[in-house]
Amino acid sequence: MSSAIEDYGIIGDGRTAALVSRAGAIDWLCLPQFDSPACFAALLGDADNGCWIIAPTCEAPRVTRRYLGDTLVLETVFATPEGDVAVLDFMTMDEDRRSLMRIVEGRAGQVEMISELKLRFEYGRVSPFIRAGASREITAMVGPDAVIIRSDRDFECGEGRLATRFSLSAGERTCFEMSWFSSTGPAPPPCDAFSALEATAAWWEDWASRHSYEGPHRDRVVRSLITLKALAHRDTGALIAAPTLGLPEWPQGPRNWDYRFCWLRDATFTLLVFLDAGMSEEAEAFVKWLRRTAGGEPVDLLPLYGASGARLYGEVEADWLTGHDGARPVRIGNGADVQLQLDIYGEVIDTLFFARNLRADSDGDAEALVRLLAARLEDIWRLPDAGIWEVRSDERRHVYSAVMCWVAFDRASRWLGEKDEAARTHYCDLAAQVKAEVLAHGWDEARETFVQAYGSSQVDASNLRLALVGFLPADDPRIVGTVKAVERELLKDGFVLRYLPQSADDGLEGPEGAFFACTLWLADVYILQGRHAEAEALLDRVCGAANDLGLLSEQIMPGERRMLGNFPQALSHLAVVDTALDLRRRGGPVQSRLKSSRGSAEPSPAPNPEDLMV
Repeated sequence: MSSAIEDYGIIGDGRTAALVSRAGAIDWLCLPQFDSPACFAALLGDADNGCWIIAPTCEAPRVTRRYLGDTLVLETVFATPEGDVAVLDFMTMDEDRRSLMRIVEGRAGQVEMISELKLRFEYGRVSPFIRAGASREITAMVGPDAVIIRSDRDFECGEGRLATRFSLSAGERTCFEMSWFSSTGPAPPPCDAFSALEATAAWWEDWASRHSYEGPHRDRVVRSLITLKALAHRDTGALIAAPTLGLPEWPQGPRNWDYRFCWLRDATFTLLVFLDAGMSEEAEAFVKWLRRTAGGEPVDLLPLYGASGARLYGEVEADWLTGHDGARPVRIGNGADVQLQLDIYGEVIDTLFFARNLRADSDGDAEALVRLLAARLEDIWRLPDAGIWEVRSDERRHVYSAVMCWVAFDRASRWLGEKDEAARTHYCDLAAQVKAEVLAHGWDEARETFVQAYGSSQVDASNLRLALVGFLPADDPRIVGTVKAVERELLKDGFVLRYLPQSADDGLEGPEGAFFACTLWLADVYILQGRHAEAEALLDRVCGAANDLGLLSEQIMPGERRMLGNFPQALSHLAVVDTALDLRRRGGPVQSRLKSSRGSAEPSPAPNPEDLMV
């Protein structure tokens, strides 16, 4: 049985990531990249679906763990009656290899340890063909994928497992390496574990030092930035929503999704945080990925793409996996790939607008993409869609989607209008049409709140973002009313639900947790309203809900403070950074980005913040 979601830590190399439990088990790893099939899938089943545990042989050791400084090197210390031992887990940052390293160090006394590795490819379904090159070097392969496992200890092979027992005294160390390679090519040479440890730690420390942050919750903010960096594909520039699939949004519930892809919405939110944090290389890499992925005319944006930019093709149910804590079905792929989600046009254009102003578009392709996207959106903005929450019921005219259409036309008018007065006027007129429609059909006068969709009575946390994107000022009575409605109906145990699933026609069954990101959207609006103490309290609450390593899932169970959803979740971590930055600068994201763009070398100055309040 897999551990609780909050009991995991992440290690990664910017191409894929592994989850390591407090018990010393690697229960999840996809190779060679985030959205490849898993070779360790015990997270969604049991040990026979693939895992690798290194731990003391005694029962119930006392466990403490941490990341070594500002790195992605995870140290797990086991304290036993016989002594203490530490396991250092990391993935190398080499350009030419994919290696997972595990170093075991004796710290005190003498401790008997076991390493037991079960490889199961294709999401825990297929046992590999194993070839022993030597007693301390094993190769395992299935189809196109192969791994080589090396150690300074002898392996025992049998029953689909590689195992070894050993004792370590204080000062003694032993090493394990698992490296992926193509089954049709040569295996990579051995890796010196201690040199790799030093190089990996130095790589992360150097990266983190370029993005210094000194403000509220410094450790949580830096850890969030490191986590976001770990989910940024270093080869393609894609920004991955989460490294896992199937982690339930409610215990034993059916809301279990595959998040190992690049959602344009989440990715653009991440990109804006990268720009705010000075992470220009990552921002430019994503802009290039986006331009390649979108293709040429005509442009029809999909909600999500693979890490390489490839289009996805639906979802399947992995009936051989029992699910995390029994939560089924376990879905591979994501059916949202064919949905119409109009808000992503606004989020992409908005992001490209600010990225251009902050010089994160060195190739100049973004303007051409904005023209294509704005022209396409002009044809479809009145269509019903699945919305930001990707509902699986009938499509509707979602208020947040319509507002992001306004954002798309507003930003297009500012950008394209610098050179083309006709384009400025045209898209300004379109923005005005959208805004008038939202105010006429998305506002419930009797309840004094914006609602989820035209004709709906449902309160929706996504409407908090209306103030954050500049649709209305934060002190507008309609924003004030919407905030009160969210506080009244969606705020549970100090965390914000995205909406009330039990009263929503979303095509799904069962309850779900409260969203960390929605909670911090409320904090961001508080900041714009001058309610700084309340915003700080919400940030404190979210940061306090992180696990001992500073990691957050997508959701939390109100009352029990149990993590829910895929883990770690980029949307949650970027929201932590965004809110912390907003508190430090006492302003919202749109306002600060406009101010920071004023020194750009563009042909015309960036607009004043007030100009966004059309």
